[in-house]
Amino acid sequence: MTRLNLVLLLAVLASALYLVDVQYESRRLFAEIDRANAEARRLSAENERLQVEKRAQATPSRVEKLAKEQLRMKSSTPAITHYVTYAAGASPTGDASSVRSNPESVGRVQ
Repeated sequence: MTRLNLVLLLAVLASALYLVDVQYESRRLFAEIDRANAEARRLSAENERLQVEKRAQATPSRVEKLAKEQLRMKSSTPAITHYVTYAAGASPTGDASSVRSNPESVGRVQ
C-alpha cells in the first residue's frame, strides 16, 4: 500500500508541475498575442497616415508647382509647341525639311 501511495504522490506532483508549466506558457503566449495585436494596430495607423500623405503629395497642383519650380517646365503654348508634319510623299523615317524649327521647342511634340 505504501508503494501505491508513493507512486500516486509522485503522479500528483508531476501533474501539478506540468499544470504550472502549461499555465505559465499560456500566459506567455497570451502576452505575445497582445503585443502582436498592438503592433498590428500601430502599423495599420501608420499605413493609413502614409496613404493620406501619399494622396496629399500627388495632388495636381503640387505636381504642377514642382514641375515649374524644380524642373523649370512651362505650360504648352502654340509659341513653344513643335509640330511634326508628315507629307504623303515623304519617307516615314523623318524628313528634316517637313519640320518647322523653333529653338525653344526642341524635343517637344504635341
